[in-house]
Amino acid sequence: MDFYVELPPEMLEKARELGVRQEDITEQFVTGSGSGGQKINKTSSCVLLRHVPTGTMVRCQKHREQSKNRISAYKLLILKIEEQVKGRRSVLAQKIYKIKKQKQKRSKRAKAKMLHDKAHKSEIKEQRRPVQL
Repeated sequence: MDFYVELPPEMLEKARELGVRQEDITEQFVTGSGSGGQKINKTSSCVLLRHVPTGTMVRCQKHREQSKNRISAYKLLILKIEEQVKGRRSVLAQKIYKIKKQKQKRSKRAKAKMLHDKAHKSEIKEQRRPVQL
């Protein structure tokens, strides 16, 4: 299962596992949009990939070079298809869950325990201070 671009081995393995083939992907190179001035509006450095069987579309315009955008778009497409197929078990879904969990507000009990431990450590540090006469 060869792709037109050089992908890292782990991405190739994921593509093989998911059954993503180069023949099922259509490529399109379009002019970019957004900030960047005339250069971005003149050159076709933006890559648009479409996976025909699933109907998944990916557009990548991260880099200035078309070749780098092409590689990033393929990686993104494979991750997006993995998310559709595996759902919660996909790598992307697990990363999102981890970030949400980290940003989540602590429960009252956890917060009270943390503050109690912090106060306890403070008392221990206070005892280390030299005695002043």
